[in-house]
Amino acid sequence: MYQVLYCLTDEHDWRLVALAGAVCLLASAAAISLFHRARAAHGGARVAWISLDAAVAGGGIWATHFIAMLAYGPGAAGAYDVPVTVLSLIFAIAVTFIGLSISVSTTRSPLIALGGAVVGGGVAAMHYTGMMALDIPANVTWATGTVTASIVLGIVFGSLALFAAGRGDSLSGALGATVLLTVAIVSHHFTAMGAVKLTPDPARAIGGLSIPPGSMSFLTASAAVAIIAIALVAALLDRRAKGELGRQQVVLDTALENMSQGLCMFDADGKIILFNERYAAMLRRADMPLTGRLLVDVLREEQAKGHWQGDVEEFFARLVVDAREGRTTTDVVKRFGRSIRVVNQPMQGGGWVATFEDITEWLEAQAKISHMARHDALTNLPNRMLFHERLEQGLRVAKANDQLAVLCLDLDHFKDINDSLGHPIGDALLQEVGRRLAACAGENDTVARLGGDEFAVVQLGRSEEAAAAVLAGRLVEVISAPYEIADHQIVIGVSIGISLSPQDGSNPDELLKNADLALYRAKADGRGTYRFFETGMDARAQARRLLEMDLRAALQRNEFEVHYQPIRDVASDRVVAFEALLRWNHPQRGLISPLNFIPLAEETGLIVQLGEQVLRSACADAATWPDDIGVAVNLSPVQFKSPNLIASVIDALEASGLAASRLELEITESVLLQNSEATLATLHELRAKGVRISLDDFGTGYSSLSYLRSFPFDKIKIDRSFVSELATRQDSMAIIRAVTGLGRSLGIVTTAEGVENDAQLELLRREGCTQAQGYLFSKPRPASDVAMMLERPRLRASA
Repeated sequence: MYQVLYCLTDEHDWRLVALAGAVCLLASAAAISLFHRARAAHGGARVAWISLDAAVAGGGIWATHFIAMLAYGPGAAGAYDVPVTVLSLIFAIAVTFIGLSISVSTTRSPLIALGGAVVGGGVAAMHYTGMMALDIPANVTWATGTVTASIVLGIVFGSLALFAAGRGDSLSGALGATVLLTVAIVSHHFTAMGAVKLTPDPARAIGGLSIPPGSMSFLTASAAVAIIAIALVAALLDRRAKGELGRQQVVLDTALENMSQGLCMFDADGKIILFNERYAAMLRRADMPLTGRLLVDVLREEQAKGHWQGDVEEFFARLVVDAREGRTTTDVVKRFGRSIRVVNQPMQGGGWVATFEDITEWLEAQAKISHMARHDALTNLPNRMLFHERLEQGLRVAKANDQLAVLCLDLDHFKDINDSLGHPIGDALLQEVGRRLAACAGENDTVARLGGDEFAVVQLGRSEEAAAAVLAGRLVEVISAPYEIADHQIVIGVSIGISLSPQDGSNPDELLKNADLALYRAKADGRGTYRFFETGMDARAQARRLLEMDLRAALQRNEFEVHYQPIRDVASDRVVAFEALLRWNHPQRGLISPLNFIPLAEETGLIVQLGEQVLRSACADAATWPDDIGVAVNLSPVQFKSPNLIASVIDALEASGLAASRLELEITESVLLQNSEATLATLHELRAKGVRISLDDFGTGYSSLSYLRSFPFDKIKIDRSFVSELATRQDSMAIIRAVTGLGRSLGIVTTAEGVENDAQLELLRREGCTQAQGYLFSKPRPASDVAMMLERPRLRASA
C-alpha cells in the first residue's frame, strides 16, 4: 500500500492524473447510460447498443490508462510499441463487450454481477497489455501481491458497478454505478502502477515500431476527444430515445386507460404482457396479479371462485391455436350479468390482442329497436310486419288437419269518437281495445294492430270453422261492452271478416285480402257482426273497385248532370221550388242510379267534390229562373265534415248571383248525430247568411223533436215511406197529422215526398201539409225542362 501511495504522490503529474480521472468519469457515465439503453432494446438493436457501449467503455479504459501513463514520471524517457498498444485497445473493447452482453441479457442479479466482473477483468487485461507496450531503457519487475490486488479491485468494483446499474434506471442508481465503474478503472490502474519497479538498463534500446510520448500524448488526447464525443452523442441519443420512449409510453398509457374497451395482450405462450384498467374492472380481475401470468392460470383461479364455467384447458388451447394460425375470433360471453364481446386478434411474431367491449346496453337498444320495428307503438301489439311473419310461420307449421283462420277487425264509427272526444280519448280507447283482444285470444293466436282502428287475429287450432265463429262472436261481445275512459262512457261496435286456410287461400296476402272482403260484407250487413269469406265477394269487390275508378274518371270527364224535380204548393197548386238531384250518365253503362254510386262517393270522400259541383250548378241554373222560385240542394254528412262547406256555399252564391234566400240546403238527422254542437254552429252561420235549412227524411230518426227545439229549421220533409202508405195504414196517417200539426204550431213549412197519386195529395191537403213533391207532378228532369215544368199543369195519373 505504501508503494502505491508513493507512486501516486511522487511519480505522477497530478494535472494529468486529474485529466485521466475526468476522462474516466465521463466515459463511465456514458457507458452506464448506454447499458440501460441496451437493456431496453431487443434483438439486433440490443447488439448495436452493446457494441457502442463496449466501444465507449473500452476506449475510456484505454484513454484513462495512457493519460495516466503520461502522468507517470519515468515514462518521459520511453516510448510505446504500436502493435501492442493497439492490441490493448482491442482487449479493452472485446472483453468489455463480453461482460456487457452477459449483464444486459439477464435480469438475475448474480449474472449481472458476473458480467461486471468480466468488465473488471477487461480493465486488467487492457492495463497489463498496455504496460507491455511501454518501451523504456529499463528492466521491469512486478510485485505479485500488488498485481493481484489490482486485478481483484477491478473485478470487485466492476461487478458492483453493473450490479448497481442493473437494479434500475433511476438517477441515483446511474450516478452510483458511474462512480463504481470509475473507481474500478482508476483503483486498478494506480494499484497496478504501484506494483511496477523499473531498474535502468542503458543497454536496452527502444524498438523501431515505437511511438514517442509526445505523439502518444496527441493520440491519447485524440482518443479522449473521441471518447468524449462518442459519450456525448450516445448520451444525446439515449436522452432522445428515452424521451421518445417516455412520450410513447405516456401516449400508450393514456390511450389504454381511456379506452372504452378492455384490452389485454398475450405472447405466443398465452402469457399476459400488458392490460388496461378497463379490462381488469370489466372482468373483475383487479385484485388478481396478472402481468407475466399465463391466461390459463388466471382462468383456473376464476374457475375455483365459481366465476368461470367450462373446460379451461380446452378454451385456452383453442385461443393459442387460433392465434398461431392467424385466425381472428369473436365471441359474446356473459360475465356478472353483463354481455361482453371479445375479439381476439393475432399479432405478427406470435401472441394475440384481446379487446373486451361491454355491449349490454347496445344489445338492449337493438332489442328495443327490433321490438319497435315489429310492434305498434300505441298498443304494443304486433304490427303489420310481425303479423305477416306470424301468419307465414303459422302456414308453415300448420298440419293437414289444422285450421288456420285470419280475422280482420274494424271498429264501427271510431272516427266519430275521435272527432267528437279528441285523439287522446281515441288513443286510450284503442289501447283498451287492444287489451281486450289480447285477453280473448288463445295461447297460440296472434293479435295485431294493422293501423288506425284496424286489428287482425291469426287463430291456429284443430277444429272446423266453428272455432273461428266462436272467437269472432266472443270478440264482438267483448269489444261492444261499454268503456269508461276519462269520465266518458263509450260504446263502440266492431265488424269482423274471416278467411280460412287452406280453402280461402294458401298465402298471407290472399288470406288477408279475402278476410278484408268479408269485413266489407260485415259492414254492409249492418256492422257489429262477423262474416266468413265467400267466393262471390271477390267479384263484388272487383265490381266495386271498377265503379270507384269510373267514378273518379267521371269527375274528370264531367259526366254528371243535375236534374230538377218540382216542389208544388198544395194550396195554390203552383211550383215554388225545385230539388236538385244528381244523375250520372255513364258513356257505356248509361244512367246509373244514385243508390249505386252515392254511398260509394260518400265512402271514398268523392262526395265532397261532387256536392260542390251540384251546388254550383244548382245556383247557376236557379239564377235564370223567376225570382220567386227557389232551389233545394241535399248535403251529405261527409260534406258537413268538410271545413270548406260554408266557403263553398258562399262562393256558389256569389258566382251565380243567386239570392241566399232562394237557396235551401237539405240535411238528414245523421248530420246532427256527428257532432251536434259543431253542426248547429255551422247551421246557424249558414242561416245568418240568409240560406234556408230543411230537415230531410223527418220521422225516420229517434231524436227529431229535440233537433226541432235546438235549431229553428225552415222546413221539415216528411219521408216518402209514410206518404206511400198514407191510404192503407192508419199509423202513417197519424204520423203525418202529427207532423203537419207540429209544423203549423212552430211556423215551419212541411213538405211531403213521394206523392204519386191524387188520393195522397188530397189527404195531405186535408191534413194541412204545406208542399208536395213526387212523380204525380214530374220526374226529375234536366235544367232545360224547367220552363216546361213551370208552365204545364201537374200530372193527373200515377207514375
